Amino acid sequence: MRVFVTGAGGHIASAVVPELIRAGHEVVGLVRSEASAAAVKALGAEVRHGDLGDPDGLSAAAADADAVVHLAFDHDALRAGNFADAVAADLAVVRTLGDALAGTGKTLIGVGLTPTGDAKRDAVIGANPRSTVARAIAGFTERGVRTVVVAIPPVTHSTRDRIGFVPTLIRIARDTGVSGYVGDGANRWPAGHVLDVGRLFRLALEKAPAGSQLYAATEEGVTVREIAEVIGRHLNVPAVSIPAEKAADHFRGFPFITLDITMSNADTRRLLDWEPVHPGLIADLEDGHYFTTR
Repeated sequence: MRVFVTGAGGHIASAVVPELIRAGHEVVGLVRSEASAAAVKALGAEVRHGDLGDPDGLSAAAADADAVVHLAFDHDALRAGNFADAVAADLAVVRTLGDALAGTGKTLIGVGLTPTGDAKRDAVIGANPRSTVARAIAGFTERGVRTVVVAIPPVTHSTRDRIGFVPTLIRIARDTGVSGYVGDGANRWPAGHVLDVGRLFRLALEKAPAGSQLYAATEEGVTVREIAEVIGRHLNVPAVSIPAEKAADHFRGFPFITLDITMSNADTRRLLDWEPVHPGLIADLEDGHYFTTR
């Protein structure tokens, strides 16, 4: 297939693009900068220069492909505290891509969580503004698009991870002199190695039924306290509990420190015959590579 990938210069795409190419697919990656273009070319993909704010360009690229894998998101706006604006922009992109594919039977793979029918779990999902984007993607199933929504774990780790949850916690620990968690730190974050996640996207493209919700976590949930303790040990700073009333100030720019959600991959593994094989989060942290770069 000819696959158009947005966010082709990002962390997730660094695993998705090579996985698709090795399987014989032709990949066209959307990039904004020359540095990203060089990185995407090095992966073996064709480069398309463009911007998410150009709906005509997005429509043309989607129409020229057999499938679209939408991985781009405005993380700069997120880090600046403009989460709502980033989500609104992403929703506009998804609608543009979906409209371009409507009635064709082509594939649109995006990121997110759709409602599960479990009231407690759906309340957590619904509290994340990005849930509107996942619902929008799923809605195009009724308009003749083969949609697949992939729940990427909040902690997607690897040697290439530079801006995710773990590098953010490490940066905060270095800045503050303590490796913090909130309360007892028992809240859990699902995790997955980026190479396992990349393989899942390839299997999703090739095998997932229309309307699928897939779960890319290889670990259902790792406690934040355990993560903080490993970070503290490697940085030689204490791992400490931050009172809830001081969390917003201590973890400034990182609103997800109290996120508590688990993600089972059992159904996804059965559906796609997906078997994760790469190291878990704690093993990857203990390897030390996260602490050799800033």
